[in-house]
Order: sequence, then C-alpha cells, then structure tokens
Amino acid sequence: MTARPWWRGAALYQIYPRSFADSNGDGIGDLPGIVRKADYLQWLGIDAVWLGPFYPSPMVDFGYDVSDYTGVDPIFGSLGDFDELVTALHARGIRVVVDFVPNHSSDRHPWFVESRSSRTARRRDWYVWADPAAGGGPPNNWESYFGGNAWEFDPATGQYYLHTYHRTQPDLNWANSEVRQAMADVLRFWLARGVDGIRVDVLWILAKDPALRDNPLNDQWQPGEPYWHRQVRRYSEDQPEAHTHARFIRAVIDEFPDRVMIGEVVLPAERAVAYYGVAQDEAHLPLNFSLAELTPWSPQTLRAAIDDYLGSLPAGAEPNWFLGNHDFERITSRLGQRMARLAQVLLLTLPGTPLLYYGDELGLPNGRIPVDLMSDPQAVAFPERSREAARTPMQWDTTAHAGFSTATPWLPVSRPGAKWTVGQQHKDPASMLSLVRSLLYYRAKNPALRDGNYAPLPVTDPRMLAFTRTSGDRGVAVVASFADEVMPAPACPDGQWTVLLSSAANNDPQILKPMEGKVLEMTRHTSAAGERQAGIRS
Repeated sequence: MTARPWWRGAALYQIYPRSFADSNGDGIGDLPGIVRKADYLQWLGIDAVWLGPFYPSPMVDFGYDVSDYTGVDPIFGSLGDFDELVTALHARGIRVVVDFVPNHSSDRHPWFVESRSSRTARRRDWYVWADPAAGGGPPNNWESYFGGNAWEFDPATGQYYLHTYHRTQPDLNWANSEVRQAMADVLRFWLARGVDGIRVDVLWILAKDPALRDNPLNDQWQPGEPYWHRQVRRYSEDQPEAHTHARFIRAVIDEFPDRVMIGEVVLPAERAVAYYGVAQDEAHLPLNFSLAELTPWSPQTLRAAIDDYLGSLPAGAEPNWFLGNHDFERITSRLGQRMARLAQVLLLTLPGTPLLYYGDELGLPNGRIPVDLMSDPQAVAFPERSREAARTPMQWDTTAHAGFSTATPWLPVSRPGAKWTVGQQHKDPASMLSLVRSLLYYRAKNPALRDGNYAPLPVTDPRMLAFTRTSGDRGVAVVASFADEVMPAPACPDGQWTVLLSSAANNDPQILKPMEGKVLEMTRHTSAAGERQAGIRS
C-alpha cells in the first residue's frame, strides 16, 4: 500500500468506449482506439480512466446487459487489447477503473439460460423468481426504471422474474451465496489483470425486500417528472442487506493492494454517504450526485448542496464530485457555455476526487439524435429522456466524422465544426479544453488544490460563491460570480491575491466578469508565476 491511496484527490476521466475512438472503421469506438489516444489522456493531465462496460453483450442496454463477465465483446477488441490498454495507460502514469455490473445480467447469459430452463434448475435461485399474485398478475407493484412493471412472466415455468431495468436484464439474487462467490471470482479476474479500481453499478439496488412488499406511491410526484419517481422505492432498493453486499465486494477488492471501490448510489446525500460503511469498509467513493442533479444552479443552491454533502460525510471520508456522466444531459446543454466553464472551475477545485466525463473538456453540448436512431431502452420508453444525447462521439479533428471514425458513427457527432474539436481547442488558450487542462495542471501541482482544507469564504453579494483551500503555507481562493455584470472580487484576508486562472480570461484579481470562475493564490507565495510558466503549454 502507498502511504496515501492514489485515488485521494485524483482526477478521474470517464470514457464511454463506444464513443471515444474507433480504430477499425466500423463506426463504434473500441479499446485499441483508446490506446491510440493514450498520449492525449496524459497530455490532458488526468490521473485515472474509468471505462464503461466493454464485456460481451447483446447491447440492448449498450453493455450494461452482460452475457460474459470475463470477456471483451468483439466490437471493442479482445482481452489482449484490454491488456495492452492497461499497459499503455500505466506506462503514462494513468490508473484504470472498470465498470462492474452485479445487479443484473443479460437474459442471454448462460446463468440465466440455465435458471429459466426449469424450476428445479441448479441455478434457478441465482435470479429473483416469484409466483404470480394471488389473483394473478405480477407478484407486486414494483416498476422498472425503463417503464412498466418490473416483472416478466415466463410461461414455461409459470413464474415471474424481476428486472429492475429492461426485461432482457434479469436481476441476480445476491441473497444466494453462490451468486456472491461467482461475482467475487469476476472481480478477482479483472483485479489480477492489473485494474486499479472497480466502479460498482447500482450498488444500492443489490438487495431487495425478501417479502416482496409493494412500494408505496409517491404522492408528491407530478406529471413531467421522471417516471421512476412515481413510487417511493422503499422495498425494491436501498435495503439493509445492500450494505452487507457492499462490504463483501469491498473485502474482495481489498485482497489486492491500493485499489479503489467506487459505488453508484443514486440517493439523497444523507443516505448515499451510508455506503462508505460504518467502519468505512464499503465503497471508498459512493458517487455524489448533488452537482449532476442540482437545479437551479445558483450560489444559494450550490452552497447548500456543498455544505450539506460535506457536513454529512463520515470523519476521514473522501468527497467526490461530478457534473455529468453517460446517464445525464451534457453540462453545457444544462447550463450554457459560460456557466459550464464556471462549473468546471468548481468541479476541479472542490475538495476530494472529481470525475470528468469525456467530451466535457471540450464543452460538447447534447447531440441531436433523430427519433428513428434512438435505441437506448430508456429513450425508447421516454424519448424526451434519451441518454444517447450525451453519448455522441468524441470530436478530435476536422476530418470526416470529427476524426472519431472513417465510417458513419453509431451516433452522429454532437456539433460539426472545428471549434468543437480537440485539434482546434488545443491551439486556443481561451478554449474550454485549455481551461480544463490548466485546472488539472494546477490541481496536480498545488497541494492546496489537490488535498488542502476547505472553508467557505464570506461574500457580501448573494450572486457570488467563494471558498478557500489551504495546505501548510499554501492557500488559494476560488470565487464564482453568477451575476450578469462585472462585480468586485472578495478581498484577500491576508495580503493580496494573484490570479492563477480564470474561466473568462480575466487576470485582474479585483474584479469578476459575468459568470466567471476564478482561482487566486495569495501573493506572499512565490510559486504562482513560476508555475504559470513551467509547463501547462505543450
């Protein structure tokens, strides 16, 4: 073990493999394509890559319906390609985190094929099966996140199986010890191949109420709100046994030194932080959805979200933050270009571990996906909530299909034009890419930003948010203006500020431009000018 776990303060970068880089001209991104972009990842300055699913799959849910947990789907390459990717990234000082999908498999997985073959099949209890209700129909009222009832009737055996997501994604029964041991073997397979961490999909859903009681209806739900909020999911998720399963997964990961467990926990902060574990023996990083789900974005809502989350953390727990991922609208489309720049400043200066979604460093907006091209199961059920808008190809250059592929991509690029490409933004010091790279640079070089203490900075104008980060004799302030006009910056409590960077290309420490995020350092420190010259240019 290292003295300080590598993931504390590390900047993670999420790659959706289908959409990052296509090496073989079939229009779908793949593992060799990521290898070809390894130098870009090193240049950008991220510490680790989180890879979305690349396992064999019918691709109904684009890899989250796994048919083989220890393989690589041919559209992404081979196990040899995966090993080459790990080697290439490790050689550049970049760690590798992989997705683990333990709640459900594909209905084509051999485990489920056997399970549904008869009621007496050896693996029957590996999945959640139940008899029809007394009067016929599904066993209870649980609803799928992809619309409709969460139970599918199997005529051959006369029972229903549970699918929290698509009907082709049957839920595994984590109450069965054989299932747990099979999943432990899956984890060991990938950890032994050198991965540095595991991101556990839908960790909070692994346990279900054994009595299969009905969920109560949510009397606060309004039409237009997400369908899956129609019920209070009291019995179908976030059960006490989910923490038992989280500790089980963590124990397997801990068999390998200096690895990280990231848990997807889509719950309010005060409940999500319970997945650190009473003894911090569950997820190292239960994902914090507060910024991704925040609405509206204002100094007041941000301050409340930050304070509530940090105040709910167990002592010594590592915070984490993200603005979006493969399930959310792009931050630029949610907030606009200027506010998205400000949001990146906050993401990469708040205490803890940030997760950056591929393409957000370019400010890519949502893609425009024609209805006839939508195949995401959530989009099929709810076209207005398509997740594919945030999964469009990475835009590298001005060649065909933005340099992603020589063939027509599986989704159209978000926006044509040079301004949205790595090639153009690389050369532009005012681009979103240059801003994000500079933030990552200073984060890596400045101990106050990487792991310093956090404290709110008093402000006199309610349209402003500010805080300080301090480590030893190093101190920085992060100030964000949400105003539409120029504003005076907060006064330095001990000397004067020097501007490290600004989202609005503003080097005046005394003023803030409209919707500007700025990082300032106390002038008593001599490092700022030297750092500015040292190496953030290629």
